[in-house]
Amino acid sequence: MLGPQCCERPPVLNPLSWSGHVEKLGGLDVYVSGSPSRIFMVNTTSFFVFDLIESYEAPNLRYYNIASVFDIVLVAASGFYVVVPDYFYGDPYDPSHQDRPVPVWIKDHGPDKGFEDTKPVLEAIKNKGITAIGAAGMCWGGEFLYYKRWEEDIEAWQNPILRDERLPEWYKFTLFNELYFLVAGGTVWIGTHSASIRANGNSQLQQSDLGNSDGGVDSKDQQNNRDNCDSNGIESNGEASVTDKSNGLFVDTSHVDDDVGRFLYLEGVEYVMWNTYDVHFYASYALLMLFPKIELNIQRDFAKAVLSEDGRKVKFLAEGNLGIRKVRGAVPHDLGMHDPWNEMNAYNIHDTSKWKDLNPKFVLQVYRDFAATGDYQFGIDVWPAVRAAMEYMEQFDRDNDDLIENDGFPDQTYDTWTVHGVSAYCGCLWLAALQAAAAMALQIGDKFFAELCKNKFLNAKAALEAKLWNGTYFNYDSGASSNSKSIQTDQLAGQWYTASSGLPPIFEDSKIKSTLQKIFDFNVMKTKGGRMGAVNGMHPDGKVDETCMQSREIWTGVTYAAAATMILSGMEEQGFTTAEGIFTAGWSEEGFGYWFQTPEGWTMDGHYRSLIYMRPLAIWGMQWALSLPKAILDAPKINMMDRVHMSPRSRRFSHNSKVVTHKAKCFGDSSLSCTC
Repeated sequence: MLGPQCCERPPVLNPLSWSGHVEKLGGLDVYVSGSPSRIFMVNTTSFFVFDLIESYEAPNLRYYNIASVFDIVLVAASGFYVVVPDYFYGDPYDPSHQDRPVPVWIKDHGPDKGFEDTKPVLEAIKNKGITAIGAAGMCWGGEFLYYKRWEEDIEAWQNPILRDERLPEWYKFTLFNELYFLVAGGTVWIGTHSASIRANGNSQLQQSDLGNSDGGVDSKDQQNNRDNCDSNGIESNGEASVTDKSNGLFVDTSHVDDDVGRFLYLEGVEYVMWNTYDVHFYASYALLMLFPKIELNIQRDFAKAVLSEDGRKVKFLAEGNLGIRKVRGAVPHDLGMHDPWNEMNAYNIHDTSKWKDLNPKFVLQVYRDFAATGDYQFGIDVWPAVRAAMEYMEQFDRDNDDLIENDGFPDQTYDTWTVHGVSAYCGCLWLAALQAAAAMALQIGDKFFAELCKNKFLNAKAALEAKLWNGTYFNYDSGASSNSKSIQTDQLAGQWYTASSGLPPIFEDSKIKSTLQKIFDFNVMKTKGGRMGAVNGMHPDGKVDETCMQSREIWTGVTYAAAATMILSGMEEQGFTTAEGIFTAGWSEEGFGYWFQTPEGWTMDGHYRSLIYMRPLAIWGMQWALSLPKAILDAPKINMMDRVHMSPRSRRFSHNSKVVTHKAKCFGDSSLSCTC
């Protein structure tokens, strides 16, 4: 709201400019003009956008002669009486006073104070027998003018949570305050057709038409499902979902009257990459609950990105090898840095086209959003990308058991924590993605793909349990390293999304609760008595896994995610205790002082890494768990135990190509080339 143009002319007293006079009303000096039969109240120096923080004696107000404007236009024509209070008590902002910049000056002249100062003025006006009062304001005055309405709207939004006696006070405090990141996280929000924020025009991205994936969608089933779909958005939020029938360059919703545009936020102020997807997986609950249309457009961006390829060579720092910037079928790590949407994957430590968590996370987020909003057209738009993302992962099933394996390097969001063979984290995500893809395929009308995913799920589940389940929890991985039996806090991330999306649990309830209790007893309670959050890795002997930096860190967002999983599993007490450790260490007076700059994580001695980070928005996953929308509770159920007998060859995604009956638009006027 405040810019240098607001303060270009310092106030200079010039009473000769006025046609009215100054008098006292309600204890304030007030400039008045006209007959007091009806009043138009002007918030001082705020009728024009330039008049932000000067008194009624300031030259901007005098220059535009606002009193005369109202005398001529309003008073003469309509009989209004103009009132211009001096809310600044003769202390307008003076840019020449360098020891009192705007942030210091505004502390004495906040709109909240102006609102209170107005009450006696209004009483004095009413004592003159005036009953109809209007007001105008911009900048400072605009904020003041709408202060009460904003306050009421905020209270209406927050009160259902603040007045919920089931919820602990620290949770309410932290839930709302973690939202600071949505505006402080380097956020960019532009219109769909706004000028690109590109640094250059040298994009070499190529994209296939969304229709060239092996969709296999039956058009009759598709129409029947569309007819039966409720598209009213998230019921608990009351905001209708966007119906986007076209697919232009990433987000093309020009036909939608209430298109919300394009949205970017940084992974963190130290990790400068836009919409980092493996982290958005945790943070996205905040957007889905509060701004669902923005969340859907982010997923549309990544759906387009899945089918894109950028063949420019990139050197990956950890391995020192060369690869291409973006591989078709792989979900990008991020939407870029210098040239977002056009030059993706600013991250270059590892080749993320070989990561095992990004593609399953895409499928899981898409299905959750699809189920929560009931936006069938969104599902149609992104379905080819969902199929492509699933098909891409088949290359990582090395032994044909339908379960993906990791490749002996940190090939997931824990990018310093090496994984060998099957891992609990990525394996669980893969099982959940198979289930979500099957459920979505049935609703979209791709029945064969649904059965294929169900068959793979049953085989993969049996393989994962045989290789990792130890009777109490799932081992970190199936390798033979010193940390292969570590207890990973995040091992049930896939189950978190499964439960959040109204899908059946991917494991038996007893195994889920046993695993979560083990995490609580070891990773949470053996970490400073539960007063710091959950450490990422803990050996079964109760010692912290010191394998690498990330195994010994306590990640704030992962702790919130584990707490949400506990709540969804009927372990509410353990869930709140787990998350309270983040409040105690990060937000409370006895903690480390990280309020409004929550870091990615900290160590047992309180040393932080990466302040002002995206992942802690995962606390809204807890609120999602506590208040599942009706659309999720009523989501169509899928029976994953109906085994379909298929030959080994027919079980392969790549051997079941079909022509998509729904084709989306090409780029049209995009600057990128299309390969359709």
